[in-house]
Amino acid sequence: METEPLLGRRSSSWQKLAAEESRRSDSSGPRSSSSRNSSSSSSSQLDDLYIQQAAVFIEDAIKYRTINHRVDSRSLRLYRWYYSAACQWVLNTAILVILALAFFEKPSSLSVTSDLRFRQVLWEPPCGLTEGIEAICLLLFIVDVVVKSYLLGWEEFQKSKWLIAYTLVLAASTVDWIVSLSLFCEERIRVRRILRPFFLLQNSSLMKKAFKCLRQTIPQITSVMLLLALHLLLFTMIAMLLFTRVQTNEDDKEWKTYFRNLSESLTSLLVLLTTANNPDVMIPAYSRRRAYSLFFIAFSLIGTYLLMNLLTAIIYNQFRGYLLSSIQTSIIRRCLGIRGAFEVLCCERSNKTGRSGSLVTVSTNTVLQVLQKVKMSSAHKQEIIKQAKAFTHDCVTAEQFRALFDELHKETVKEYPPKPAYHLLFLQKLQTVFSHRFVEYVGNLMVAVHLVCIFVALVHDAETPISQRDGFFSGVVNGSFVLYYLLEMALKIFAFGIKGYCSYKSNLFDGLLTIILMILQLSSLVQYGLPRRGWNPELHGLLSLWETVRLANMLIVFRFLRIIPNIKLMALVATSLFDLIKNLRAFAGILVVAYYVFAIVGVVLFKDKIPPPQNSTNASLTANISPANLTLQCGTYEQLGYWPNNFNDFAAALVTLWDLMVVNNWQVFLDVYSRYASPWSKLYFVAWWLVSSVIWVNLFVALILENFIHKWDRSYHPSFSDQESEYQMSVQDMFRDDLEEPTEEDLLERLRQHPHLHLPRGPV
Repeated sequence: METEPLLGRRSSSWQKLAAEESRRSDSSGPRSSSSRNSSSSSSSQLDDLYIQQAAVFIEDAIKYRTINHRVDSRSLRLYRWYYSAACQWVLNTAILVILALAFFEKPSSLSVTSDLRFRQVLWEPPCGLTEGIEAICLLLFIVDVVVKSYLLGWEEFQKSKWLIAYTLVLAASTVDWIVSLSLFCEERIRVRRILRPFFLLQNSSLMKKAFKCLRQTIPQITSVMLLLALHLLLFTMIAMLLFTRVQTNEDDKEWKTYFRNLSESLTSLLVLLTTANNPDVMIPAYSRRRAYSLFFIAFSLIGTYLLMNLLTAIIYNQFRGYLLSSIQTSIIRRCLGIRGAFEVLCCERSNKTGRSGSLVTVSTNTVLQVLQKVKMSSAHKQEIIKQAKAFTHDCVTAEQFRALFDELHKETVKEYPPKPAYHLLFLQKLQTVFSHRFVEYVGNLMVAVHLVCIFVALVHDAETPISQRDGFFSGVVNGSFVLYYLLEMALKIFAFGIKGYCSYKSNLFDGLLTIILMILQLSSLVQYGLPRRGWNPELHGLLSLWETVRLANMLIVFRFLRIIPNIKLMALVATSLFDLIKNLRAFAGILVVAYYVFAIVGVVLFKDKIPPPQNSTNASLTANISPANLTLQCGTYEQLGYWPNNFNDFAAALVTLWDLMVVNNWQVFLDVYSRYASPWSKLYFVAWWLVSSVIWVNLFVALILENFIHKWDRSYHPSFSDQESEYQMSVQDMFRDDLEEPTEEDLLERLRQHPHLHLPRGPV
């Protein structure tokens, strides 16, 4: 391993060079110019290394990465290459490709439909094709784990459970890949397919935090889950006592359909807990006696409306606490990276000027050199450099250095190009008028009027036969408003200039939309001529005015959305939605992992279990029905025609899992797979319901609540501005008010424990 510069030896390298020079001077008289050049070169290389270390630490802080990695020159070059955009793109592409292989591997999803009656696979990959692609991905992952292990070092590798698990998953996948080739791709179960989502999981730090929080939350909700199970079991016993078998067939309907035995009774009430079979499950008994409805109402009231909502509250509270703890770790990483960068820069300064007094500082020029090397957003970099240049003294303290990077927590305010300068007073007044916000209000009003006109025309034409329609009103309305939009665009360009007009995203959208509408309107005019009474372009050609109106209607609706920022509450809701989409990536990744694993397991367990119908009927499909009577039992998989929902290939399994997560009619799948596969198959579907509908959906609700409540509280804070309502928060920003920044002593203590750095001096 290459020797690494250590903070504890901040002057050791320099002292060794000085001692070497002194020894040479004593033995050979005055130093030659070559020895002085060698010493100067060594000092310059050492200073460059310190600057490189500081730049990497700052990049780690920006990305919330750990700084516990090698810091020698060669390792830093490898580290920056590994986290470069190109390298990460290759790694992410490999993850996407290896996950997508499930759509092409046997059983292939390359068919027009998944319906059992019509499904015909268009193409099955030959043995070795997908395996070859998978081998390339596995090789990339092996390189990935080797590079990570080298950069962290053996001690850190032993502490990293994710890295150890990564190695084991790769080893198991490689062995299973070799077994597949040795069996000529004819094996029924491929273990590595179930392990593939791990590659997605381990590649995202926020996803790993979310998974850790989820894993720690599950034990906390077991008490409510146990209470829910007792509630279900108690009411099942009561139901089996109430709805027993009697003499007449009419009175036996509730028992025969829903409560025949313990398994069916538990299933019926579990489905009722999700309201999927309500009120079907109680109708046979309720039709006999009104009092039976009290049993089902009590069950739903306690289970669905009390216990399930209590479970939501507990999941929200516990998960928020664990997520807050994980985000606190990210904040510590950022602070540690910034302080570590300052400490290594102190080494560079001590080589030049030494340390005077008790206050350690870094020169402003050195800070600027580091900032130039750091990869970060240009807006943040420019602002930080601007603040660094504003320091009056040629030195930066640790507190000033930390304060520089507070800009990372702030939203960037875009600077717009200056307006064009007109010399004529008349033009200046026109520019003032047309650049006023009032023009936006007028534009929004005109869009609303246009929408009303389009809706009126659509409603009128919907009730009129095609041969009797009059397109005069629609033609005049569309032409008039297109002319207004062109005038509005021209006036804005006059007021703001071309660059100023294009600097606003809303203007770009409006301008593009106006051009599209103009092209559509001109096409209609060329083909049909000017609008006139009795004008009916519906009878002419493919590009009809009706199609133009429909397209204009859809596009104008999108333009009307620009009123959102002008309404405070609507802006809060919209930005909360965008924040949710932005921050949901980690949580959506967890759901993707769950979908992938359950889909693979479902294909293994239930592939081809449901036989396709023969001549649209099948004796086996008519359970409890006489073979002579081909009428299918109401509410079954066969009678409802759920043939496309199955586990015969990966894509079909994903859609089926989605239908199950929605829990509408999910009892149909419980019934059909218990009949054709095994009664124990219900455990698979109940497990999926717990993971998707109970846990993940509740986490989704928790994230929505946290985001919106935080936005709402900030909106009524005195320091809140209108620009902040449009600011999209990260997860770290969402919880920032509840987080505590580490103290300076804590940071220095953590730096002393760095496996590749040593910091003997006390706190400054």
